[in-house]
Amino acid sequence: MSWLKKILVLCLIGLLLAIFSIAAAYWYVKDDLPDVRLLQDVRLQTPMRVFTADGELMSQFGEQRRIPLTLEQMPPQLIQAFLATEDSRFYEHPGFDVIGMMRAALVVASTRDASQGASTITQQLARNFFLTREKKIIRKIKEIFLAVKIEQVLSKDEILELYLNKIELGHRAFGVGAAAQVYFGKSVDELSLDEIAIIAGLPQAPSVLNPVRSPANARNRRNIVLGRMLTMNYISEQEYQAAVQAPVTSRRHGAQITASAPYIAEMVRQQVVDMYGEDFAYSAGLQVYTTIHKPIQDAARRSLQQNLYDYDERHGYRGPEAELWSAEAGDSDPAWSTDEILSYLASQQSLEDLHHAVVLAVEEQDATVILADGQQQTLSWDALKWARRFINDQRQGHAPKLAADILQPGMHIRVRHNGDYWQLSQLPEASSALVSLDPATGAIQALVGGFSFAQSQFNRATQAKRQVGSTIKPFIYSAALEHGYTLASIVNDAPIHHWDQGAGIAWRPRNSPAVYDGPIRVREALAKSKNVVSVRLLRGVGIDASIQHLRNFGFAETDLPRNETLSLGSASLTPLELTAGYAVFANGGFLVDPYVIDRIYNEQGELIYQHQPKVACKECQENSTEPQSELDAEAQLAQLFANLEPNPTEKQPAGLKQAPRVLSEQNAFLIREALKSSVWGGGNWNRGTGWNGTAWRVQSLQRRDISGKTGTTNDSKDTWFAGFNSQLVGVAWVGFDDANRSLGRATWNANLGRDQSSGVEAGARTALPAWLEFMRVAMQDIPVDQPETPSGISSVRIDLESGLLSRANDHTSSFEFFLRGTEPSQYAQPGAPAFSFDDDEPATELLELFD
Repeated sequence: MSWLKKILVLCLIGLLLAIFSIAAAYWYVKDDLPDVRLLQDVRLQTPMRVFTADGELMSQFGEQRRIPLTLEQMPPQLIQAFLATEDSRFYEHPGFDVIGMMRAALVVASTRDASQGASTITQQLARNFFLTREKKIIRKIKEIFLAVKIEQVLSKDEILELYLNKIELGHRAFGVGAAAQVYFGKSVDELSLDEIAIIAGLPQAPSVLNPVRSPANARNRRNIVLGRMLTMNYISEQEYQAAVQAPVTSRRHGAQITASAPYIAEMVRQQVVDMYGEDFAYSAGLQVYTTIHKPIQDAARRSLQQNLYDYDERHGYRGPEAELWSAEAGDSDPAWSTDEILSYLASQQSLEDLHHAVVLAVEEQDATVILADGQQQTLSWDALKWARRFINDQRQGHAPKLAADILQPGMHIRVRHNGDYWQLSQLPEASSALVSLDPATGAIQALVGGFSFAQSQFNRATQAKRQVGSTIKPFIYSAALEHGYTLASIVNDAPIHHWDQGAGIAWRPRNSPAVYDGPIRVREALAKSKNVVSVRLLRGVGIDASIQHLRNFGFAETDLPRNETLSLGSASLTPLELTAGYAVFANGGFLVDPYVIDRIYNEQGELIYQHQPKVACKECQENSTEPQSELDAEAQLAQLFANLEPNPTEKQPAGLKQAPRVLSEQNAFLIREALKSSVWGGGNWNRGTGWNGTAWRVQSLQRRDISGKTGTTNDSKDTWFAGFNSQLVGVAWVGFDDANRSLGRATWNANLGRDQSSGVEAGARTALPAWLEFMRVAMQDIPVDQPETPSGISSVRIDLESGLLSRANDHTSSFEFFLRGTEPSQYAQPGAPAFSFDDDEPATELLELFD
């Protein structure tokens, strides 16, 4: 009994010492322990996600990748895998596991190996949120006390859910949702058992156990997890055997991008950072919805890229990327093995739809190539015959006759699939931009800032100020209409040769082509893009008045040269600025502000930002003869916005604003009508008087509601097309990033026949096709617009030669629109004398720009 008493006394003393030690330890660290109640309102750092208007993900920004999930959204086997591996008694202990700690102590005592941890899931959560990973006893003590406190504040399920969303799992993936995406490109409910086990094995050492870095390590750790799941009866023997036999196949996946719009995404990123700062923007889980619709954006990207391919093919093949071996007789370099070729191709970075390939064999009119995935493809003659030799931007070699004229075995080339077959291709050197917006609100519908964002992040749609060429002319003609000209006014289309005594030079603006029609109506001159007529109209209005008028369209005065070259397009604007300017014509005279962010939600799904666009609202002005109340104006604007938006209940912003009127409705209407002639021309072809406008290719859309204008600068350094109706306006630009490089000309390629376009590169040939193919998709669901003729506009029959009134009802006359009160007052007289013009107007600078 004496020994039993001694043992009891010792146990009591030990218990008292333990209690005293715990109390002392708690007293020592209590002031350093954070308030675990913060976990009740914790906000996990989640990246900013950017969506299209139709809910497609276009990008994700943030250092930490996280996809927060509730416990109910996680597969039961995933939860079981973590419990079996990390904390099998999670639902039994109070935050720390005495049995686990004793087991770990025995392992350390017997093997001196401290690799086996004893931290519960709650302790790991405490460490991840409040502590560091330093291996010190004091940190372990703090961890245990925090775990106990956490267990008092949160339920077991809340702790487990927070842990599974917080845990770091490598490659910047935090939480199981992000890990499933990063390693397998799946959501958690799509994971197989072996993939679940790989993820559950990562917390021990995510940097060395992840399947991307070390498939072997991941496999070994996976099998340990599966073994523990089998021991815990979470899986059957059959499931275990199938999972351990599964191969480890993983690669690093980015976010599940479903809409390709990187230039838009970058615009959004910059704007959100400006609004909220980097820390909040990248970690608060913002969901940003844009004005972009995926089908339209996809069409813009495809159209721009295909147009650059077409330009590139017109100008010839610049040769292979490299020659890996030579097939010439007597060459000592052997052909590479398949493994060597595939290893080489694996090191090459693909761009857009261009794939790297190596030529294996060349026959008479085809070639066999191998791609990076090991597939061999045959390039037929149709895939090769375009590739005559590129000499320079102005010259190309002869059309090839044999495949050997183009390719040889051992060449590293680029190929792409054109929808029908694989064809030889190359990375375009020319650049391009395409912008489209809703003229009623300024909402950007599509924007592409270059061939590839991966190749160049420079956004040519918003950052590249380029000379606009003849796309400036509608604005010059609009100024002329404000100063007494009409669409029937006669202007002399004749060469200008004016000596500037001050500069000591002669200014000779030329038409392109150099055809001069003599006396010509303003409508026809605009449709044919007559340069000298534009100069004469500028002279008639005056440079100061013209610049003041152009400023109304949102153009900065610093971008508008104060000389007569302004009339030919020497102004430098970005494609987005030009698009916004054309929107004034499209919407009837209102200046809208382009925007791309529609609304922003926080992580809880609460709306924290809603853009309030300035809306073009003619009805708001017409429905009141006296000043409107703010409430009435907002009600009308809200109704207009409801008619424009597909989901007005969700998206309608409060406090809509009216866009300022900067141009009369009548002036905008007259310019729109004149630009329709740029598409459909005029005259009578049966009578030999028919003529085409510069945008005649747009006729293929078979729509009578489209107005358009081509533009080309001196030496074809910039080419443009701007086209619109009342519901959509778009601008396409093509040029080189080197503003001094000309787009040149393409000669006839006998191999392509009618499938090509030859001649000098210009707006109609180079930029318009991209706009046209884009609009085939963008306008397919937009009904043909039938706008009403605004009040104050009259229509009278005029003589097409003189612009005067006509009594004839044949091919010599046609109806023309006029601002009421400006109609001609005289009738055309047969045999009237020729026109007389005075060209004694000053010139200021020698510069030629043409269309």
